[in-house]
Parts: sequence; structure tokens; C-alpha cells
Amino acid sequence: MGSVGIIGTGAYLPEKVLTNADLEKMVDTSDEWIVSRTGIRERRIAADDQASSDLAVEAGRRALESAGIRAKDLDLIIVATVTPDMSFPATACLVQDQLGADRAATFDLSAACTGFLYGLSVATQFISNGMYRHALVIGVDCLSKITDFTDRNTCVLFGDGAGAAVLGPVDEGKGFLSFELGGDGSGGHLLKQPAGGSRIPASAQSVEDRLHFISMNGREVFKFAVRVLGSSAEEALRKAGMTKEDVDFLIPHQANTRIIDTAVQRLGLSPDKVVINLDRYGNMSSASIPVALDEAARRGSIKPDDTLVLVGFGGGMTWGAAVLKWIMETK
Repeated sequence: MGSVGIIGTGAYLPEKVLTNADLEKMVDTSDEWIVSRTGIRERRIAADDQASSDLAVEAGRRALESAGIRAKDLDLIIVATVTPDMSFPATACLVQDQLGADRAATFDLSAACTGFLYGLSVATQFISNGMYRHALVIGVDCLSKITDFTDRNTCVLFGDGAGAAVLGPVDEGKGFLSFELGGDGSGGHLLKQPAGGSRIPASAQSVEDRLHFISMNGREVFKFAVRVLGSSAEEALRKAGMTKEDVDFLIPHQANTRIIDTAVQRLGLSPDKVVINLDRYGNMSSASIPVALDEAARRGSIKPDDTLVLVGFGGGMTWGAAVLKWIMETK
């Protein structure tokens, strides 16, 4: 089994910015209330004519450029999303066509905000066992398309974006050292989009009842996140034969500063070891971790041989963490 790592990263954020001041004009909320409870100050919103595939293609192109490989060199494309362009075909198929990656196998993966970590784990297995050599994993979501902007409890949280990583073989001891994935379907009702599937097909009634928007039990999701974010990071470190003292950077899912702070305290990390962009982008679901990773890599914060912990949680409920030795120079 060969070692596998990230050899290129990319991200794309829509141009439109929705600030807390903008939301004050839409619902009964305030900048102070949003910042104090979430840490979010603004988020990006996709244009009316932009779908998840559009964001994903741009992030994928930038990741390929970073890796120095052509789209035709890709063997596999995985798109992690809960906002596909349509139920089928897979958004990954649309991305493959736009990139010109005609040799690549393609599929979507649904694990909500943990989707990018699940995608990294799956792609790593394909490359490690020799079946494929290069894979593109994209986390993308256009949550604004399924957000109820009359619900002040949820509309302040979410934004749109895409982040991508190219995976390939690396030297032994580098790249991914461990993964920790988990799920608890008994909590599936806590965070969901009720209608649009086979349980509640789209109808005039489902639209009137606003069942195509995100539904969330914020209190219970918060309790779940606080519990699993730190524990999954610790378990991934244990599997890698490491401790929290070995961590150079923690890149968590960007959902809420209070949740992140709890995990940081549990791991005993210095704040300067934590990558946070939540204030600028909000919760972008599966795009949160790869966008934060790309930003940290491009500004030169992460150096070769740094030990990174990526950790997240999401609807399902799902959670995951990965430990890796970074190999990329700043590009």
C-alpha cells in the first residue's frame, strides 16, 4: 500500500458578499447577535445562474494548476456536496465534462459538512492500492439555494463556495497518516432538507410548506459538534501514532467559533495553530475545510513536513478527521 498525499489545492468563492448588515434588513437579527453567537461577519452567495458545478469547476482548475497536472491525467473525480446541480446525473460528471477530464471515473458523495474528509479517505484508498494514480476531490455547496431567508436562526449561518485537492502518490511517511470517520443516523432528523427526495417528492404542497429549505435543531447540533470535533481529532492522532504536541495546524470545519474553541481547548492548541476563515465565509458545508486549507497553503502558513489535522462534522450525523504530513511548497 503506497503513501498518498495532497499535491495541489484550489478554491473558488462567488463574488457576491452578504454581510450581517444586509441580513439586518431581511430578518429580525443584528450584527452583534450573529458575531457573538457564531463569529460570522459575512458570507459569499452564488449568483442566480451559478450552480454547484460552476463553483466546483473553478476550484478544480486551480487545484490542477497548483498540482502541475492536466485534467486528462486524472483517474478519478469525487464531488462531495449536498447541493448537487440536480438529483442525477452526478455533479462530478458535469465537472468532468467541463474540465475535459475524459479518462476519469466520477461520482458524488453525500456526507454533508464532513463530505470533503470522506472524499479524501475514499480517494486515498483508490490510489494507495494502485488502482488509480491521480484523484481530484472537490467539496462544494451552494447552501444559499436551500436556505430560508425568513428564518433568522439558519439564514445567518450559511454561505457558498468550493474547495478542491488533487491527490497522488508521495514518499513513504508523507501525506495521509490516518483517517477517522463516523456516523450516527439516529440524529439524521436534526439537520436535513426534508423534501425533494423519495420520502417527500417535490409538490406544490411541499413548496408551500417550505420543506425544501434547511431544517436544523441548532441546540442539539451544537451539542453533537462539541462532543465529536475534539474526540475524532484525538482518535485520528492516536491512529497516526501521534499526540496533540505533534500538531502544527488544525483545520476544522468552519461552523461556529464556539464549537471550534471547545475543540482547540480540548486539544490544548495555541490559537495561532488553528486556521479560521469563518468570519468571512460562514458555514460552506463540504467546502469549508478545503477552502481554509487552500488559503493557508497559498499564503505560506503551512510548510513542508508540517503535521495537519483536518476535522469536521455534519448532518447525518457524520464526523471525520485526517492527519497528514504536508509536502507542498507554496505556489
